[in-house]
Amino acid sequence: MQKIGIGYEFFKEFLDKDLYYVDKTPLIADILEKGSKVTLITRPRRFGKTLALTMLRTFFEAEYDESGNVVDNRRYFEGKKIMEAGEEILSQMGAYPVINLSLKSAKQPDFVTAFIALREEIIDEYHKHNYLLKSDRLDEEDREKIRDVLQMEKEWRAWDRVGRSSEEREAQARNESGRFATALKPLSQALKKHHGKGVIILLDEYDVPLENAYYNGFYDEMVGFIRSLFESALKTNDALERAVITGCLRISKESIFTGLNNLKVNSMVDADFAEGFGFTPEETEAMLAAYGLSDKVEEVRRWYDGYLFGESEVYNPWSVTSYVDGKVNGKRRFPRPYWSNTSSNSIIRDLVEKADATMKEELGRLIEGGTIEKQIHEDITYDDIYASEDNLWNFLFFTGYMRKVSEREEGNSTFLTMRIPNNEISYIYENQIQRWFEKTIKKEDRSVLYKAIREKDCEEIGRYVTALLKKSISTFDSRESFYHGFFISLLYEMPDYVPRSNREVGDGRPDIVLYPENPTDPAYIFELKARKKFNEIHDGLDEALAQIEDRKYEDGILEDGYAGVISFALCFCKKSCVAGIK
Repeated sequence: MQKIGIGYEFFKEFLDKDLYYVDKTPLIADILEKGSKVTLITRPRRFGKTLALTMLRTFFEAEYDESGNVVDNRRYFEGKKIMEAGEEILSQMGAYPVINLSLKSAKQPDFVTAFIALREEIIDEYHKHNYLLKSDRLDEEDREKIRDVLQMEKEWRAWDRVGRSSEEREAQARNESGRFATALKPLSQALKKHHGKGVIILLDEYDVPLENAYYNGFYDEMVGFIRSLFESALKTNDALERAVITGCLRISKESIFTGLNNLKVNSMVDADFAEGFGFTPEETEAMLAAYGLSDKVEEVRRWYDGYLFGESEVYNPWSVTSYVDGKVNGKRRFPRPYWSNTSSNSIIRDLVEKADATMKEELGRLIEGGTIEKQIHEDITYDDIYASEDNLWNFLFFTGYMRKVSEREEGNSTFLTMRIPNNEISYIYENQIQRWFEKTIKKEDRSVLYKAIREKDCEEIGRYVTALLKKSISTFDSRESFYHGFFISLLYEMPDYVPRSNREVGDGRPDIVLYPENPTDPAYIFELKARKKFNEIHDGLDEALAQIEDRKYEDGILEDGYAGVISFALCFCKKSCVAGIK
């Protein structure tokens, strides 16, 4: 069996190392036939954008080795679907100079560090094309522009060896940022002169620096740099043949793509390039079959399917690949939320933490498998995320945390009915909600509850717990396991006591026992029940008290030598709790 390419992002590696590769080469023809001068393709993280751009580079690039000889990349496409595309498409293989820039390295804590990371990416492209310094098709002015950039790198490294203060380093970086923001234009003009062909520019994960800058407090600076980079390379550049940009989100034209009239945006709601990213059902089933996992098709569908690009059903490729790798290598018996580990999920965290009563109700409905309807629009900026509830839901949709079920038009507005795509994303929501609720509990003054327990004040216990439950999300407070975990978490900080859960006592296992550190103090038993209807809540209380009696929980604790024991019954219904004492 072919090795599974976990952690590999570059097209050539898949072929050179004989890794399992899902053939996405028809995207090349789609870009030529359906793309614009500048095409922005937005897809969620880990859906194959970097792999796609390195494939485009391998196909289009007139590449040279270190000796200056032309590299023939045709072998990478032998047997692939693109070879059936016809001569008009195939004649463009190896025909263009290419600039390929990844912006994901700019995920840094401050502007200067982020700029330096992008600066290194740009310098790497200059080094890749340093053969231009010997080109007799360039004049001295063209070559001097290239030398200037390479000389700045030498000076920077020399200064680093000597040692500079952080203030000097920052001042130098800011001074250079304007020059590097326009550095792709002279490189592309020199490439066009040398090759006699316009340049193809590929920009990967363009919005990573923007999202990172937003969360780290230097958004405006980064917007200014990226805007200048794009204007220089894509707007006023007569050497540009074609550009393809990838990212998660379409950032508002007004902030980044200013005046870029030759831009075509392709997002998850558009039909073009729909099968170029992610795995189709057929591709997923073929991969499972290749590794003897055809019996796992339904399990994989429940966990990793559910995305809709245009009208094409798509699986999460990172998760499917990770699932197969886990099975083949014997590391995982059950599905796991692989995608949840690829980013901070900060958008979901913020959604949950800022949720008002309406949003909590919507989140509960979604986790239970329901749907919500929201107006959809793509022209947003990070500054706009929290301007309205709809913007936040838009963000979640375009980053892969929601799936379109249906859509309708109303005037000039589009409304999508959406749901959570699959088990994997549902897990992410539930995990974030659980963490948020645990943080909420930690902020509460629990001394009120502990005092009520010691004073056997059942009314105050019920009132305190009910008040906390009203801050939860509805879907969770319909599960008895939630109530159990929720209540025991409230008891962990009770002074001089240690809570234990489901330990054998008497003739059974009480839900929770608070054991005193001093055996002369009483132990406390808590038996929990849940009911779906409010008129059954007192019946649940009676059942819990009877269970304490019938299974002799108190006798078991007294037999352990404790001086006394007090037994409480709690019954929950939705966001309400009542308490009783034996």
